[in-house]
Amino acid sequence: MPKRKHLRRLETIFEQWRAPIFFVTVCACRRSPVLCDPKIHEILVCGWRTTAGIYDWQVGCYMIMPDHVHFFASPASRKARDLSSFVKAWKYRTGKEIRQSGLVAFSWQKEFFDHLLRNSESYGDKWLYVRANPVRAGFAARPEDWPYQGEIHPLQW
Repeated sequence: MPKRKHLRRLETIFEQWRAPIFFVTVCACRRSPVLCDPKIHEILVCGWRTTAGIYDWQVGCYMIMPDHVHFFASPASRKARDLSSFVKAWKYRTGKEIRQSGLVAFSWQKEFFDHLLRNSESYGDKWLYVRANPVRAGFAARPEDWPYQGEIHPLQW
């Protein structure tokens, strides 16, 4: 059976090995507002810092909101696991550590949202939009005042 026309365009993107950048959103189960906590922040950041060595993925900018996280990720090499395997393993590991830290009923939603960024400007534009989330939600007066954000690895387009 021939590949669908809309899927063939992805082959062209990945043929020229230029690591794609994905925008990923992961939600806490039942959108529980428990993620904005210094201990959980550290667990998530440690999980993202080790992704290059364990899963061959690099995480760029991230934003932690009370009930969900946004982050940008890119495969570090052609040998990287697929995005779904990487996110599934990251959710398993961080979920386990969050439960061990005292939130025994914590879990991530089974699904996650991802978007393949299409050009170099979309990373910066998307980050500016995401960075303003705490201000729009009334959690901070300015984006730089929100403590649950940062960058793990600089991602190159």
